[in-house]
Amino acid sequence: MSGDGGGVRDSYRGFARWLADAPEGLLQARSRQAELFFRRMGITFAVYGDAESSERLIPFDVVPRIIGAAEWAGLEAGLVQRVRAINLFLADVYGPQECLKAGIVPAELILTNPHYVPEMQGRRPPRGVWVHIAGVDLVRTGEDGFYVLEDNCRTPSGVSYMLENREMMMRLFPDLFADYPVRPVETYADMLLASLRASAPEAAGPDPTIVVLTPGPFNSAYYEHSFLADKLGVELVEGRDLFVDDGKVFMRTTQGPQQVDVIYRRIDDDYLDPLTFRPDSTLGVPGLMTAYQAGTVSLANAVGTGVADDKAVYTYMPEIIRFFTGEEPILKNVPTWRCREP
Repeated sequence: MSGDGGGVRDSYRGFARWLADAPEGLLQARSRQAELFFRRMGITFAVYGDAESSERLIPFDVVPRIIGAAEWAGLEAGLVQRVRAINLFLADVYGPQECLKAGIVPAELILTNPHYVPEMQGRRPPRGVWVHIAGVDLVRTGEDGFYVLEDNCRTPSGVSYMLENREMMMRLFPDLFADYPVRPVETYADMLLASLRASAPEAAGPDPTIVVLTPGPFNSAYYEHSFLADKLGVELVEGRDLFVDDGKVFMRTTQGPQQVDVIYRRIDDDYLDPLTFRPDSTLGVPGLMTAYQAGTVSLANAVGTGVADDKAVYTYMPEIIRFFTGEEPILKNVPTWRCREP
């Protein structure tokens, strides 16, 4: 809430006035209400390796994080620029590799990267989209300072908790929302569905069959998987619910096999197809890569996108943005040193 000079930031002035007039103990009481609701609804996430508890409630702060419209416009432009550059970078890495030839990124950093998938070399995903959903982590360092902490381009997680947090804020503080022209977020599912439909193979027609592929209920983000499938109005499936026949992916249903056109996958590359990647995987679908490479099914995000969110590749992102867009990066990286360089 406070700026660099110690005063209240402009975007928080209305909230500060509201808070000054609020009854004593209101925030504490509303915080307890939120915790009870989240616990009752099972809105949790798992923490691997936690000896005390396998699940925790989502973090919720009754003091909202407020970003002014002008400030958000700058962030939005920077995020759009960054994700556009990432898509162009991936198309190049798995295509002509011009950025490697030009020395923008060291070739060995890509070609020996554990997230580089040689099976995708020379391949173009349906509609040419590599990263449909990106999770760009931002950190604020001052009143006007935002930096990108990392890019998540494989299976970004956490959006359901943001949506639940907003709904909880509106439930607990309706009078506060009445005074603030807050930009809505409840259209996220509609936007995601439109993106998934647009990425379907051309042969799928105007009403493609879309599924959310989950590792199952023991996964740390299973709540989000089921939440998004419900909001999208599509089936939540596990690998055993799908099979490949004649180069196409089908879903087992009570009315017989149904062809699947788009898979919003929440499974890492290595576990997607035991015939191509890890043979011990029971989470994926045997033969899925054959159908994917044939262009009969779309995967969101595309296979091989992990090379773009590698921590070493991250340090080259400003150069990548300049090379592919011809623009200066709007959002800066956190200052980072490469151990490979003296």
